[in-house]
Amino acid sequence: MKRLKKLAITVGCRFFIAMCLCMFAGVDIIYAQHAESDSITGKVHQIPDVTVSGKKTMNKISSVVPVQRLGKDMMEDLGIQNMADAVRRFAGTDVRDYGGTGGLKTVSVRNMGAAHTAISYDGVAVSNCQAGQIDIGRFSLDNVESLSLSVGQNEDMLQSARLYASAGVLNIETSRPEFLEDRKWQLLFQVKGGSFGLVNPYFRYGQQLGEKTVLSVDGDYLRSDGQYPFLLKNGKYTQTEKRTNSEVDSWHTEWNLIHEFKEDKKLNVKAYYYQSERGLPGAVILYNPVSNERLWDKNAFVQAKYQDKIFEKWSLQVLAKYNYAWNKYQDKGAQYEGGVSTDHYTQHEYYASGAVLYRPFQGFSVSLAQDLAVNTLDSNLPDCPFPTRVTSLTALHARYQLGGVQMDASLINTYVKEHVESGEKPDDLKKLSPSFSVNWKPFSEQDFFLRVMYKSTFRTPTFNDLYYYRLGNRSLRPEKAKEYNIGVTWGAKRNSVWDYLTFTGDVYFNQVTDKIVAFPSTYVWRMANYGKTHIWGADITLSMGIPLGELFKVYFSGSYTWQKAVDLTDPNAKNYKDQLPYTPEHNGNGSVILETPWVKLGYSLIGVGKRYYFSQNIPENEIDGYVEQTLTLSRQFSFKACRLRLQADFINFMNEQYEVIKYYPMPGRSWKITAAIHF
Repeated sequence: MKRLKKLAITVGCRFFIAMCLCMFAGVDIIYAQHAESDSITGKVHQIPDVTVSGKKTMNKISSVVPVQRLGKDMMEDLGIQNMADAVRRFAGTDVRDYGGTGGLKTVSVRNMGAAHTAISYDGVAVSNCQAGQIDIGRFSLDNVESLSLSVGQNEDMLQSARLYASAGVLNIETSRPEFLEDRKWQLLFQVKGGSFGLVNPYFRYGQQLGEKTVLSVDGDYLRSDGQYPFLLKNGKYTQTEKRTNSEVDSWHTEWNLIHEFKEDKKLNVKAYYYQSERGLPGAVILYNPVSNERLWDKNAFVQAKYQDKIFEKWSLQVLAKYNYAWNKYQDKGAQYEGGVSTDHYTQHEYYASGAVLYRPFQGFSVSLAQDLAVNTLDSNLPDCPFPTRVTSLTALHARYQLGGVQMDASLINTYVKEHVESGEKPDDLKKLSPSFSVNWKPFSEQDFFLRVMYKSTFRTPTFNDLYYYRLGNRSLRPEKAKEYNIGVTWGAKRNSVWDYLTFTGDVYFNQVTDKIVAFPSTYVWRMANYGKTHIWGADITLSMGIPLGELFKVYFSGSYTWQKAVDLTDPNAKNYKDQLPYTPEHNGNGSVILETPWVKLGYSLIGVGKRYYFSQNIPENEIDGYVEQTLTLSRQFSFKACRLRLQADFINFMNEQYEVIKYYPMPGRSWKITAAIHF
């Protein structure tokens, strides 16, 4: 088996070298510049080197799939606290938050599960073959330029097959250095402080190394004791307690090198490191406040992204990445031998992707993407088989535009092969997954669009699903999902009342079968394919910018989600056709930003309806809904040599007491102050 493991790694390395050769083969090719006209909007788009910035980052109404965006300035003006706080403002998202600064935070699109949602960091997917879901809480917002959430897949045809294969994609785009006063360097210092012992300094250094090369270095440190008060109810009595074992101590650094060979030829190289130690706040149980679980994480990766318009009708993208992830989980208690249990896990990933885009004539484009990934897992758990997974993904995508109609179709082929050093290995996986979408602009003079989408996806069982001690099941089948979406989008023309006004509305139906869940067997719980769910829903978004004279402006935005997600597994079960756990039927958010010559004022609220934390929808299992409100004041001062920005955030200022996960209380009223100086 060790030979097979070495062979898999060798294949990955050779594929990596081949991709690098393809990348550099086109460096010296001379090509003509070319820009095609979009037959739907009638505008000319230059696909490479698009920079999204500013608070008014609006949802793209001409997109063939639902896409929502948040810009850096808007996140600052609304006092958005972290990545999870930002993502839950997107319609149709379900963010699981276990409370506190150190609690796990995952995102699911339209209730299909976190493992069906891909996270893209500067165009390269983030992976976790062990657990299948990404903790978005570890990503800092300080160097993020924009966030976007795509249902189905990104509209960009030049992307990796891994992103094509996901039911939804959260795109994180980091910012490039901003040079003041024609300088060739940038220096940014920022510090945040607030409730519960929060200390969060951040710095950025940017350097122009030549006319076409830019280097940036980011670093931040986060510390919080997480000891926030909460109300504990015991029958008719209520008492104030304080959250324990919720502290976090983490730091992160990131190096980015960007080189533009020519206008349509660019190389991005990123080196990333993250390290944390945190307590895992346990469930709040009466008369048992003890929580001794702790988690240590280390994550490092190096990735490269090369894009090249090699000929007038041909474009190329090459990605390469190495990822190292290590974590240690520890729990103390009398039930363990020696009073303590410690688990270690180490993951390695070798990943490469190549994609080509061909435009044979105006209105028609076709792309082909090929990915290869090799993943390994080591652990100190008993009976760990030390698995190696080799995954090949091939995505074929075609797009045709005629008049006001755009049609997209894609087909993804997946092949997964695993090797283990002990026991039986799972069967090889081979599967085809199609998708189809249409966007129609019926009126040439109006920015009004109708769209329809169908997509079939699945998720491969994770290493934990297959091999976890006593719980894993090596006979698991993939968890399948089908998405259906019908939507309408509209953008009003600028007039004397508003600068912009956009509306999007989508209704959808999702079907998930062969759900992978922990299921009780004769003596122990075990992972099994057991479950069928249907999800009906509707997402609505609205955004507007209104000038109030020459000195004042106000911006409104909001979203609403209705969702009915029911369990159809067993017609004889008590929970048949009941709402899935932790799925509110109604939720939404709204925000207002007022710009004045003296200060910016931001107000936002998030409202979530009642939910159930067990499968049966009975009053005993109900979790109350909540409304969280945040108020932000900020002011920027411009000097000759620098810019100074001051901000004060009042989070949950109405002191709403609520839980996202049952028995995991969230913080009440808190505050945060930010000071940033930019040279």
